[in-house]
Formats: sequence, C-alpha cells, structure tokens
Amino acid sequence: MTETLSITPREEDVSTGVRDTRGVADALANVLADTYRLVFKTHAYHWNVEGPLFHAVHVLTEGQYEDMFAAADVVAERIRALGCLTPMRMSDIMALSRVEDARKPLTAGGMIADLAADHEKIAHRLHALAKVAGDANDIVTEDVATARSAFHEKAAWMLRSLAAR
Repeated sequence: MTETLSITPREEDVSTGVRDTRGVADALANVLADTYRLVFKTHAYHWNVEGPLFHAVHVLTEGQYEDMFAAADVVAERIRALGCLTPMRMSDIMALSRVEDARKPLTAGGMIADLAADHEKIAHRLHALAKVAGDANDIVTEDVATARSAFHEKAAWMLRSLAAR
C-alpha cells in the first residue's frame, strides 16, 4: 500500500503525431490559468453584484462560471494527454494568468465590463493556442481552442449587450 501512495506525477513522452508537446502544453497551461482566475472572479461578481441588473448578471454569470469550471478539466486533461503536468500551485496559476483582480469594488456595470474584457483576453489567448496547436499538428488541441474561443467570444458579447445603452 505505501508503494502505491508514493508515486509522484511525472511527465512522459507521447507519440501521437503531435510535434512540440511541451510548447502546446505550455500554451494550454496559460489558458488553464486564465480560466481558473476568471472562474473565481465571475463567481465573486455573481455573489456580490447589486442593483437593478442583479438578477440578469447573477443568472448569466452562474452559467458562465459553471461552463468554465467544466472547461478547466478538459484543458487540464489535454495537458496530461500530451504527457505534461498541469500547474499544481496557485502561485503558478497567478503567474501564468493575464486575468487580474479589480483594484477596487466595482459597480454592476464595472463588473460586467471587467468580465467582458477578461473573456476577450482569453479569446485572444485561445486564438494563439489554436495557431500553436495547428503548427504542432495537434488537431485535438486546435479543436479545444476553437470551441473555448467561441464560448469566450459569446460570453463577452452577452456581457457587453447586457450593459449596452
């Protein structure tokens, strides 16, 4: 029993036709970090939004953080399928992510704008991931990047539309 509990996760070489698995895994780790940070931020705004848009923002953000939480697993499992390890410390997530915390409490409109901007940042990162994956002959990661980019682009549009004048 103690032998089975002493196994340490490790990286391994995989031979599936994907070139530069490390480069693809690193790009996926960036997306994973952004996703985790945005899950938390979206959840925090979901809990704390107030005002006439409360219900609309509360419902919209709930669907978004649930989708992103599930997507984080898909992204992490893709990293593992490439033979690499996922980030294992919160400090790694923080260092890799482009999503930043708000510097002060925000209004409902500020929360909406902040989330929309973060979804756009992640969409950009996913476009870059799709390029890296395509160059590495990694059609699976390219497909994941395409699907996730579609989600984030739609999320940004829905948030912007909610706050439109």
